[in-house]
Amino acid sequence: MGKRVVITKQKIKDREYRVTALFEDHQMLEVSCDDVTEDSLLGNIYIGKIRRIVEKIGAAFVEIAPGMMTYLPLEDAKEPLMVKQLRNGRLTEEDELVVQVVKEAVKTKDPTVSTQISLKGNALIFTTQDKKLGVSRKLEQSKRKYFHDLFTEKKDDRFGMIVRTNAEHYTDEQIFSEFHRMCETFENIREHYRHRTCFSCLYHAPSGYMAGVRDYLSLHLERITTDDPVIYEEVIKTFGEEAAIANVQILFYQDPALSLSALYGLHSKLEEALRDRVWLKSGAYLIIQPTEALTVIDVNSGRCIKSGRKDIYLKVNLEAAEEIARQLRLRNISGICVVDFINMDTNEAKEELAQALKQHLAKDSVPAVFVDFTALGLAEITRKKVKKPLWEQIAGGNV
Repeated sequence: MGKRVVITKQKIKDREYRVTALFEDHQMLEVSCDDVTEDSLLGNIYIGKIRRIVEKIGAAFVEIAPGMMTYLPLEDAKEPLMVKQLRNGRLTEEDELVVQVVKEAVKTKDPTVSTQISLKGNALIFTTQDKKLGVSRKLEQSKRKYFHDLFTEKKDDRFGMIVRTNAEHYTDEQIFSEFHRMCETFENIREHYRHRTCFSCLYHAPSGYMAGVRDYLSLHLERITTDDPVIYEEVIKTFGEEAAIANVQILFYQDPALSLSALYGLHSKLEEALRDRVWLKSGAYLIIQPTEALTVIDVNSGRCIKSGRKDIYLKVNLEAAEEIARQLRLRNISGICVVDFINMDTNEAKEELAQALKQHLAKDSVPAVFVDFTALGLAEITRKKVKKPLWEQIAGGNV
């Protein structure tokens, strides 16, 4: 079975969630659970008011709706679109400016915003952060050159642009149409933001599951399946042409005898993804413990062969490295992660383990990096924070 996306609604406890899951060979690689009663802020653009500036941490706290506070790193406050500025050339409290939500609230931390605008389309990414023209490295060299030449004269100095991997599934006419729509959106924001009131939402980003489908289409999917007629129509309307070109089936599932959730075993797979213990085929297991500051993962030998042979320890650690990379992606664990592998005595074994970790982490769609081994032999991993971890997406972390 190739890569497949499943989108369905599922009741967990007394709340209903929209579940979007990516499968490959019957294994769930990624999953996102969105409360149907809540709208995601990610990608939305607002007129916010600076309530507090803390120079010591290099940040400002910006209110984007009554009572909704966000965190703005001052290093991301370059060339802001100011609605009201009390001091020229310097941000100060009570200033009003345009910000975009770039990270969801995680644990006790507020959502993160930036003054740099980024619009993500099916084939293009439009950004004011980097004024250069970029092309996805996943495309063949000949296609990269083609797209670079195609847009060299189109792009101007007001914005930067990235041609996504998905662009190869579109005609030039479709790509230019998206380019002009994104330019219009940006110009509309620039022309009207000064005349809008504080806390106005200038741009609503696509819903979470639609953004997920858009990103998954670059992964050479086999099919997208949903049992919700509204979701089906929205996916067909937005991605029908691209899916047809890429030979991706968009299916509406109907079977009163067996729900889509039951067909893919979503409930049990979600339960497994929330447990702190993960068993490995060798009989060893992982203990995954999220804390406020970081996530700790302990590799235990468990029921595997008790032996003094160093190659046994290395085999278990290599198996654990692959599963750890999968669990980070599946549970959407972000920030700092510290792993306590089974002790290894040789530098050669550590180097082999480090290379394996890097290889498995590279498969992640979210940037994940093996940093190094600490003096105590713990492996340090960082993963970019974008959305909430799975246990936070589901209230209480219980299915």
